[in-house]
Amino acid sequence: MSLPPRVLTVAGSDSGGGAGIQADLKTMLALGVHGMSVVTAVTAQNSLGVQGAWELPVEAVRAQYRSVVDDIGVQAVKTGMLASAELVETVAELIAGTDAPAVVDPVGVSKHGDPLLAASALESVRRRLLPVATVATPNLDEVAQLTGVRVESEGQLKEAAAAVLSYGPRWVLVKGGHLPGDAVDLLTDGTEEHWLRAPRHDNRHTHGTGCTLASAIASQLAKGRTVPEAVAAAKEYVTGAVAAGFALGGGIGPVDHAWALRTGTPSA
Repeated sequence: MSLPPRVLTVAGSDSGGGAGIQADLKTMLALGVHGMSVVTAVTAQNSLGVQGAWELPVEAVRAQYRSVVDDIGVQAVKTGMLASAELVETVAELIAGTDAPAVVDPVGVSKHGDPLLAASALESVRRRLLPVATVATPNLDEVAQLTGVRVESEGQLKEAAAAVLSYGPRWVLVKGGHLPGDAVDLLTDGTEEHWLRAPRHDNRHTHGTGCTLASAIASQLAKGRTVPEAVAAAKEYVTGAVAAGFALGGGIGPVDHAWALRTGTPSA
């Protein structure tokens, strides 16, 4: 029996199950890879927002990472909430020493606007984490936070991508989901450009979209796909998950990570 590809998520825990580690592992299962986790922070979180967050000690994060990588091994790594400069720098160092593609989701705030990254950590993300990324996946708020470039139209996505690439990731996927019209993203390495479009679904239940997309990209990379192939397949998966997002609690519900299983759609 052949082993499934192995993917490691390094991120925070979402007690409501819609984002973070929980979303990552659900995505990985849905896409046929074996998901593993390094918990960086614990949040008290539900459909209404984040009520509390507690980061783990650097020693605990390092020990989890080494425990998994040194014994089981990985074919891809994905990062999410890293909370502090110290954790960002530790994770960047660990990724730099791992022979596997890394998808960096530079999480700054939650879907509800709650801060998930200390302001003092931004320079560490720029200087240490982005340079070790195979693919960085910022949304427009995160682009502004990291580079100062504020995107208000599709035509500005190239400028935003160039600004992120200047910090050293091999590829950047600038997510234009907050723009009007179709959901359009730009994937580029500074030479190639891939524009990814999908119809916008009238569904407010989109909690976990960013985590899900980054995890789907990492899962596809672990299967041996190229970056453009991995991102295109991940975009298709997350578009279906957003369309099937459901109400949960009194606020914004999650995307449906199991939509393909529910509809009998084979995973790519």
